[in-house]
Amino acid sequence: LLWSRGQVPAGAPPAAIEAWLTRRRARETGPVTDSAPDAAGGGDELETSGAGDVDEEVAPPDPPGGDPDRDMARDERVARMLAGLTELDRWLDDRVRTGLADPALARYSTWDSLAARLVDAQAGSLANRVRRLAGLVGASPGWHADVLAELGVLHLLSQAGRRIVTLPGPLADEVATAVGWQVRKADVLAGVPDTDRWIVAGRSDTREDRIEVRRHWLRGTESGRWAMVLSFAAYRQSLDTSLEVGTAFSADLQRYPGTGLRALVGLRHSEPEAPAAPPASTVAGACDEVGAALAGVPWLDRLATTVHAGVSGDGGHWSLTDDTGSLPLRPGIDPDGIAALLAVSEGRAVDVTVEWTPHGVVPLAVHLPDRTVDIGPRADESFVSAA
Repeated sequence: LLWSRGQVPAGAPPAAIEAWLTRRRARETGPVTDSAPDAAGGGDELETSGAGDVDEEVAPPDPPGGDPDRDMARDERVARMLAGLTELDRWLDDRVRTGLADPALARYSTWDSLAARLVDAQAGSLANRVRRLAGLVGASPGWHADVLAELGVLHLLSQAGRRIVTLPGPLADEVATAVGWQVRKADVLAGVPDTDRWIVAGRSDTREDRIEVRRHWLRGTESGRWAMVLSFAAYRQSLDTSLEVGTAFSADLQRYPGTGLRALVGLRHSEPEAPAAPPASTVAGACDEVGAALAGVPWLDRLATTVHAGVSGDGGHWSLTDDTGSLPLRPGIDPDGIAALLAVSEGRAVDVTVEWTPHGVVPLAVHLPDRTVDIGPRADESFVSAA
């Protein structure tokens, strides 16, 4: 209001803004040496913070020795994150000391306030886990065991995050990813590509808060490695439809730091071909595959695998079964998905790509000799635009 009335005298821009403007002008005219230190520590991140090239997931910080302004911003963020992890561990100690019978656990504000503090501490991924954990309280007869297990995972991540500098490189990357360090898509695309013929084995849609999340699970025909491609949609936006389940294409995948499960599709070398199906294993083989992944990264909560099994159940509890064991289906699956699985399999053993979760598997696609039937959970239609 004072400025609009002409009562604010003109003055020199702050040093941080002047340094940022100088770097921005330098991109058009060529390299230049910073004339003033960036007191805010923003660097390039001031310009890219809302430009859309910052991804929703996370990665470890850049190595030291680069832009001093970015190094300062990184150090400040690391300090905030470490403080947030310390507070999280203190909060977990209080919860264990008071017990899961504490009435405060039934109030969403108990969890929401913790999640908000983690967001302020730049630990957004942990904040998302806390919000999901709030939905487990009282959700089932065995919710105490589920909540206790998730509290244990949070404790593991808080301890690992505070020791990240002493962890081996790939594990440190994975911990940083799980805690909430952001990485730009441009940085991911600049990495070494993983070139293979990729089979789109399955698709899964879930809602997290007010955002729809779509996971496409890809498997390499030569490497046998899995990859997960994520897309997001807010209200009236469309999810990614460029990957059709049951097709295969040759392409470069750019994997995120860590175990490399999440990836972006880079340069494509061929058009999609159909039908295409990933190799299937026994139930015991699928358990070995999932177990090996969890042994390396115990906080993973979704993995894909393909089994050759039949559907069994009594209408209340369903499972995929063969002569080596059974995989229970997750309770609460959409009945339409169960009906589609029963109809397509016709009572026979079929190749099924499933998404493993700690509470059971979710069938995503049935692979038949001549086609693939996509039966994975769908996003809420109200979140998908007419386009």
